[in-house]
Amino acid sequence: MGETNAWLPPGLWPDKASPPWLNKGDNGWELTAAAMVGLQSVPGLVILYGSMVKKKWAVNSAFMALYAFASVLLCWVMWAYQMSFGADMIPLLGRPDQAMIDKNLLVRYEQKYIPTADYVFYQFAFAAITVILLAGSLLGRMNFYAWMLFVPLWITLSYTVGAYTIWGAGFLREYIIDYAGGYVIHLSSGVAGFTAAYWVGPRHSHDRKHFPPNNIINMLGGAGFLWMGWTGFNGGSPLAANTITSLAVLNTHICTATSLLVWLSLDMVVYLKSSVIGAVQGMITGLVCITPGAGIVDTWAAVLMGILSGSVPWFTMMVLHKKSSFFQDVDDTLGVFHTHAVAGLLGGLLSGLFANPRLLEMFYPMGKQGPGFIYGIADGKFRHGLRQMGFQFAGALFITVWNVIVTSLICILISRMIQLRMEEDDLEIGDDAVHGEEAYALWGDGERHPPPLRFRMTPRMPSFCRRPDRKF
Repeated sequence: MGETNAWLPPGLWPDKASPPWLNKGDNGWELTAAAMVGLQSVPGLVILYGSMVKKKWAVNSAFMALYAFASVLLCWVMWAYQMSFGADMIPLLGRPDQAMIDKNLLVRYEQKYIPTADYVFYQFAFAAITVILLAGSLLGRMNFYAWMLFVPLWITLSYTVGAYTIWGAGFLREYIIDYAGGYVIHLSSGVAGFTAAYWVGPRHSHDRKHFPPNNIINMLGGAGFLWMGWTGFNGGSPLAANTITSLAVLNTHICTATSLLVWLSLDMVVYLKSSVIGAVQGMITGLVCITPGAGIVDTWAAVLMGILSGSVPWFTMMVLHKKSSFFQDVDDTLGVFHTHAVAGLLGGLLSGLFANPRLLEMFYPMGKQGPGFIYGIADGKFRHGLRQMGFQFAGALFITVWNVIVTSLICILISRMIQLRMEEDDLEIGDDAVHGEEAYALWGDGERHPPPLRFRMTPRMPSFCRRPDRKF
């Protein structure tokens, strides 16, 4: 070994824990990127949700995110990872199996220079944030016990299918451009959240009319975790510290800043005020929109995507939502449909429009993606570019239909066992009724006589054969 590696620094010599195929730079970056994605959820979305809702729902909203993060991890390593990226079982899904065996985790992942354990953790962070984003549609009224059932069921039956078909060995893998989850994560969470919101029902009538954030400063802190964590979200997708990684990180921040400024400008022009909440929404739509194309579009395209992601979702949320009875009938608490479904769909279609064939070849060396429609016209490959746009539409349609159907079935199943929506009395009280805890206990505030006993806070279980009445 001494002669073979004499030109290497001792720290790079292979050993039992560092086999010759392992690139320590790529491995270090991928672990960092995965940790950054995890920080987007905990504490990022925990803080964002806990601050962006009414004071009486701060604990419940934050805890829904924290519970989902823990629950998804166990589901992921016990069966969901293999269902998403394992051996074929059916065209839509891999075979359920656990992912906790050293001989599988410590081997090289495909043709990359990282161990499989990196990829398992990185993809877990993606799966966790997807269901937590979905929760944004349900804050302020969903029965926490129903949420505890919903999370593992949705990850198992819905998320795994999207991940397998587009990123795993599914039938769309070689055709769809989805660099880091515009469809798999954001379109899925937006559509599923809106669907679940329909089945759960609306918030208390007073909450729906008056739902101010309880701490805007903390909300900005949570948003900051989300924005900077997206460096790992999009930067980790190449599974290497290479040039695509660098481009993806730069494009991510350019698109996000552009989107935030466009949304802010529209608020100022139309409402004559610069809304902090609006700026955060614009930030989120920019992050979501660039995700499916971060590493395969040029920087000028990232600017255009930022302009569109700051304006199109703004229009659907601030104008169309208020005029459409379809949107008014469903109580989407944080507007996840607009910030994730609309922005994710927009990003997926724009990626099919702007994808650079040279960058596609670098990121998808074995795939059939591309060229983007613009480059197809410029290079005399109009039909190829048009075909790619067709694949992007088809992928969006598949993800949308699957999530509507499966999410509906999951909600119907849970409703046969436990109420999806809290009791009306509990909705008036909030956190204290649900968890026996409050977010802010000032002097003399939060005292209870007598203190609530845990065994009193049990879920109401209706008959399995009788669906409880939905209250609106």
